[in-house]
This record gives sequence, C-alpha cells and structure tokens, in this order.
Amino acid sequence: MTTVRHGPARTPAPPATPGHADVRDVWSALAASSGAVARVDELTKALPEPPARTPGERAEAAAAKDAARALRAAFLDTYADAVYDRLTGGRTVALRIGELLEAAATELPGLVPDEDRLAAERSRPQAAKEGHEIDQGVFLRAVLRSPTAGPHLLDAMLRPTPRALGLLDEFTRTGEVRMESVHVERGDDGVARLTMCRDDRLNAEDTCQVDDMETAVDLALLDPAVRVGLLRGGEMSHPRYRGRRVFSAGINLKSLSSGDIPLVGFLLRRELGYLHKLVRGVLTDHPGQWHSPYVDKPWVAAVDGFAIGGGAQLLLVCDHVLAASDAYLSLPAAKEGIIPGVANLRFTRYTGPRLARQVILGGRRIRAAEPAARLLVDEVVEPQDMDAAVERCVARLDGAAVLANRRMLNLAEEPPDAFRAYMAEFALQQALRIYGQDVIDKVGRFG
Repeated sequence: MTTVRHGPARTPAPPATPGHADVRDVWSALAASSGAVARVDELTKALPEPPARTPGERAEAAAAKDAARALRAAFLDTYADAVYDRLTGGRTVALRIGELLEAAATELPGLVPDEDRLAAERSRPQAAKEGHEIDQGVFLRAVLRSPTAGPHLLDAMLRPTPRALGLLDEFTRTGEVRMESVHVERGDDGVARLTMCRDDRLNAEDTCQVDDMETAVDLALLDPAVRVGLLRGGEMSHPRYRGRRVFSAGINLKSLSSGDIPLVGFLLRRELGYLHKLVRGVLTDHPGQWHSPYVDKPWVAAVDGFAIGGGAQLLLVCDHVLAASDAYLSLPAAKEGIIPGVANLRFTRYTGPRLARQVILGGRRIRAAEPAARLLVDEVVEPQDMDAAVERCVARLDGAAVLANRRMLNLAEEPPDAFRAYMAEFALQQALRIYGQDVIDKVGRFG
C-alpha cells in the first residue's frame, strides 16, 4: 500500500467578497494555503487505480477528496456570483453548462476538473473513475442556488443549440430531419411528430439520444408552421419486440457501466435542456417579441409498450398522455441507485405522496389498465386504436387558448424558482449517486 501522509485537513475561511475581477486571486490563495487540491492529485497519482485499491487506500483517497470538496464548497458559498460574473462577462454571455465548466477550469484552475482530467476519465469504465464529475456537481449546485446566476444559467440552457439552428432551414423547407436516435417530421396539419427510433435497444437513452432529442425539440419549437408536438416510439428490431412500437426503456445501463453516461452531457443536459424546453419553450431573441422571449407549444406523448425510467419522466412534462391498454410505466431509478431526474419534483403533483413513494422508492410498476394509471395517463385505448386516438388528440390541442393556458398551468405547477432549487441539489446528489459503490456494483452486471 502506498501512503501519502499529511497533516489534518482544514477549510480556510474565505475573506470578504471581492469583485469578479480578483476572485481568481482569492481562489488561488485559498487553494495554495490549504493544499487540499494539490493533495488529491499527489495522492491519486501514488495510489493504484480505483478498482485495485485496498479499503484503507480507498478511505484515504476519499478523505483527501472530501477535504478538497469542502474547500470548493466553502469558496463557492461566498463567491458563486462573483465567479459566474467573471465567466460570463457580468451575465452578458450565455454559456451552457459544459461551456461554463470549461471556462471555470481555465479561469480558476483546480476549482473544477480540466479537460485533461475529464478526457482521462472518459476512457475508463465507471468503476475505474476518480469521480471528478462530483466537483462539477459542487460547482453547479452553487451556481444554480444563486437567485442571480441560477436563472441566467437556466435561460442559457433554454436557447436553441447550434446544431438545431444549423438544421432549421432544412427542416422548415422539407418538413423532415432524420437523426440516429430521433426522426422529426412536420405534417400538413401543423403537428411535429418526434419518433424515437433506437430500434435495436428499445429506445434506451444515451448521449446521442439526448443530443438528437434536444435538436428535434428545438426544431419543432422554432418552426412557425408547427403548432403541436407529438412524442412516440417507433417500431423495434430488438428480437423480443420486433415489429412493435416501444416508447422508451429509460437510461442505457450498459452505457452507464462503461462510463459513457456523463453528468453534464447526459444527466444534467437532459433535464436542463430538452425536458425543460418541453415545459417552458425555447428562448429566442426575435426583435419585437415583447410579450415573451420563449416560444412554447403543446406536447402529446403516446405510449406503446412501456415507458420506463426516463421514458416515464417524459410523460410528466407533456400536456396529454395516451397509452395502449397493454402498456406500463415505471421509475426504477432508486432500485438502480440513482435519482429519476426531476420526477421527484413532478410525480407527487400528479399522483400524491403515497403513490409517488411506492413508484419511486418501492419500484411499483403502473399498468395502463389499472385505475392508478389515470393519475398519469389521460387516455387509455386498445393497441389497435392508438393511431386514430393520437390524431384526435393532437387536433384537440391545436388552439391559441390551449397554448396560453398550458403556459399558465406550468407556471402555477412548477414555478421556475422551485425547478431551479431542485436542480441545484440534483446536480450534486446525482453526481454522488453515479459514483456510489452500490450503483457501480448494480450496473456492472450490464457491462
């Protein structure tokens, strides 16, 4: 066993709040005086790779990381707004979470992991990583907690992605964009049909699917010819469900085990990106659009087969949900060891606290045909009647009054500050969960 000895860790008290111009000097002085950040690097280089460490070595590494994280958290508790202002030019630049973290790594070395550390982590399975993403969670929790920086970051994440803007002309001209995970088509009826098409893996979610879904949602929201959006799963080639439609199997656990489900690029981007856009709309800068900077539209979800995990979370942000009578819904995240996105905030609103706990904590599966499903599903039809029911539903939601009222309902049911506070804590807690030994052991079966 290789042991690096140090004195007791302590977290220096930060000095009075500086302006954003000299916050870098304050962080550098704190990190240097405590030695906590440098200690982690020194120790992890001397120890074996994480899977080969003894219990004592793991405890030693965990103690060093905890000391460094305590320093970062104390610094950000005082300086989050000053840091954010420095990175965004006094909130004049809209940076998405990945861009913000990249800027922080450059401007304040040691506060968050830099690209070299992240690149090294990306090449490893989850069990072999050091957990640098937890430091990203510490940073984002502090930023999102701030009533000044947090709303600015949320708005940055509601802006259309560069990829969507690059495809917008094609979509408005042809009415169709086909991506690896999602096909989006605009019909003559003003409906944008988003079909999830990972047919070989039951629409299990990975970073590709998150990117494609956000692109598709942006296109549907930005195209003025679209009035209603529809989410549905396509036909599967998977042997067990060949030729049948499936909505979603949720997170791809094999990808999580192999280390390919990143905190920022998947778990946070998904919630702050396309799912939040389904609720609030996309943020635009159209001149003269004085009544609202957001472009939002009603959304319908049609569930064939099952909506597991992230698939069930999608239903909670749609305005009308149809399900085939043989479909079912579940949120097995707690069984897997992780947090089911924003479902902990939204599910109780639909079902009440007791059923929410049965589903989220106990893993209860809700079948579309049982009475409890009517708390989550608006309409249950026989599988052969789904296509006709979908067409009737999207027609009902096509109206200006529907749009105005769904906007007010969303403000009443999920105030932006409540969402921001939830996401602040989620950023850290989900980061901790994906590095929990219980999660690593469970998802290792899928590796």
